[in-house]
Amino acid sequence: MESIQIKNMYDLNETIAAEIFEGKTYPWEVLPLIKEFIVKLGNTLSPEEYDKIGEDIWVAKSATIAPTVALNGPCIIGKDAEVRQCAFIRGSAIIGEGAVVGNSTELKNVILFNKVQVPHYNYVGDSVLGYKAHMGAGSITSNVKSDKKLVVVHGDGYDIETGMKKFGAMLGDNVEVGCNSVLNPGTVVGRESNIYPLSCVRGVVPEKSIFKKAGDVVAKR
Repeated sequence: MESIQIKNMYDLNETIAAEIFEGKTYPWEVLPLIKEFIVKLGNTLSPEEYDKIGEDIWVAKSATIAPTVALNGPCIIGKDAEVRQCAFIRGSAIIGEGAVVGNSTELKNVILFNKVQVPHYNYVGDSVLGYKAHMGAGSITSNVKSDKKLVVVHGDGYDIETGMKKFGAMLGDNVEVGCNSVLNPGTVVGRESNIYPLSCVRGVVPEKSIFKKAGDVVAKR
């Protein structure tokens, strides 16, 4: 269980949102707090570095935003980030420094650490993506169970009840998700792990592992 705690999944020096994680044990504990936190943080940002372009929308002056992007607040887009054509930011999103949000990608209630890449046709909702995490084209987070029950995180020999109906995926630093994969509600992937393309992932994937398919997860060498 310790491997999926915040202290073991994320370098908090690589996000403008480090404060939201203080006093928390597991990363999903911040999900209900993101919206309010963005408004509080945004109002402290330097106008020399960030433009406020709409209601509770702050964009770094060095960020690149395509003209076809749909931006809804509250939202913070960090320095040198790139938001490409037809991306849809539904709100409650922190996009880290140097991050890439690609064409037709949709974000909702998320924290993307610095250098995260969700560059092609991704849906990321109710999720936290660590430093340099990358989701291949078409890979998505599924954030509500089909039976609409509360999400439980299933690990090896333990279950953690989250009390949440909406919970996408927690990806540690340097996680690689292969193209067209589905990360089911309550997925937690430890840092430096890889997910094979076309995977259907559920529960906890240990750090420094390779997820080939359900029941076939091997340690990196």
